[in-house]
Amino acid sequence: MAASVESLGAWSASRNRVPAWAAVVACILSVPLIAMKFTDEANWSLFDFILMGALLFGVGLTCELVASKGGTVVCRAAVGVACATGGILVWINAAVGIIGDGPVNLMYFGMLAVGALGALMSRFRPRGTSVALIATAVAQMLVPVVALVLWKVGPPDLLTDPDSPHGPFHPGIVQLFCLNGVFAMLFAGSAALFREAAISQAELE
Repeated sequence: MAASVESLGAWSASRNRVPAWAAVVACILSVPLIAMKFTDEANWSLFDFILMGALLFGVGLTCELVASKGGTVVCRAAVGVACATGGILVWINAAVGIIGDGPVNLMYFGMLAVGALGALMSRFRPRGTSVALIATAVAQMLVPVVALVLWKVGPPDLLTDPDSPHGPFHPGIVQLFCLNGVFAMLFAGSAALFREAAISQAELE
């Protein structure tokens, strides 16, 4: 009964912070809005503002929801790292495409779905979420491997041909694996924090 009351109180506190998240998102979006007044380099459409607003607000709400399941500092840090990494990944992918300009970038959304589904199945418990994030990190590094396989099944000039069915493979292979490696390490780091939170939770029990 006490645990239920505590969970209800945590969710109520999280819900009270929703207006604060909305204000933060509005402040962030005001940066490109103001920049558009002074330079042509910032050229956002209404759809861009809606997409980024929804993404940022969704990341904030996810942080609040998952953090409410565990109040330790380590658990909250793990949530922050995972949500921020996923949000930045989606932002970059939506803005310029991590791998060329083709539909192969959709694999990243499938990769994130793996982690989200795993965390949901574990009911956002630290140990289960840790495993889900390890799977996400592995999937992150598999994406460029699969992408390279897709390009190699085409004509020999597919890597540089802008008229290829997959679009031009504009990032270098080394840069591609390095970028994916950074995201994979961030997901793995979040998984390590969740594991630490799970160990601490087990010791308290």
